[in-house]
Amino acid sequence: MRLSFVIPAHNEEDYIGKCLDSILKESEGKNYDIEVVVVNNVSTDRTREIAQKYSDVKVVDEPQKGIVWARRAGFLNSSGELVANIDADTMLTAGWIDKVFKEFSKNPNLVALSGPFIYHDLPKKVNFLLKFFYYPAFLVYLFNRFVLRIGSMLQGGNFVVKRSALEKIGGYNTNIEFYGEDTDLARRLHKVGDVKFTFGLPIFSSGRRLAKEGAFTMGIRYGLNYFWMIFFKRPFSKKSIDIRAAQKGGKLQYKPSNNKKEWLIAIIVTIIVLLFWVGIGFLVYYLIKSGAINRLLS
Repeated sequence: MRLSFVIPAHNEEDYIGKCLDSILKESEGKNYDIEVVVVNNVSTDRTREIAQKYSDVKVVDEPQKGIVWARRAGFLNSSGELVANIDADTMLTAGWIDKVFKEFSKNPNLVALSGPFIYHDLPKKVNFLLKFFYYPAFLVYLFNRFVLRIGSMLQGGNFVVKRSALEKIGGYNTNIEFYGEDTDLARRLHKVGDVKFTFGLPIFSSGRRLAKEGAFTMGIRYGLNYFWMIFFKRPFSKKSIDIRAAQKGGKLQYKPSNNKKEWLIAIIVTIIVLLFWVGIGFLVYYLIKSGAINRLLS
């Protein structure tokens, strides 16, 4: 089974080399059948030049700017039965490729696989807070997939899709500019097979967008776009901006552009999250006291 890596890249000269190095490191000494396609998406820096230095990397140009157009171009210029959609500012974690092949081999109905980001260049305290976004999101994913049965969850920049399934649903939706493209795919792929999100498939990513716009602001924005795409089949946010946040000593400087807005959202989100977990606690307590859990297990 061949695995094709598709990597959209718009002005990513600071990141693309590290991304490609991580793939080569993971495949070194292994008998993998993989290919790597870098999509130069209207770059004006040295992105294309750097990617071309890698002899085993195929570089294609996509003149229409946009993440979905770039993913589509990479898909059309790749040949693998599995297509790994990662971003230019990501790096594979140890065992990432092994996990992908293992998951698709053991479940023939699996059409897409995804996992979370580990923001390696953000301060530790910010990363700690971000973990609490993933836990409620995972519960929503489980409810959406197994109870409502109207969709699933993919993390854009860290997902693998089966080529035959993507072709079956008509490919990528180029009407979407940025936000919601992963949720749109998850929703449509859910109709033709299993779409799985697992914490066992993490990938390192730059937290530059969160550092510039704020973790809580982005958390709310991604959440709104997820629900809008699931229930209204269109994204909440129409536009996005390119982020190239400043670094200091290899770490991003966490400076949200609208700090007052970020603090307000942080307070609101914290209250909501606390109420959520308190509600879960009371529910568990009630189930134990009423004996409902014992009846279910007996």
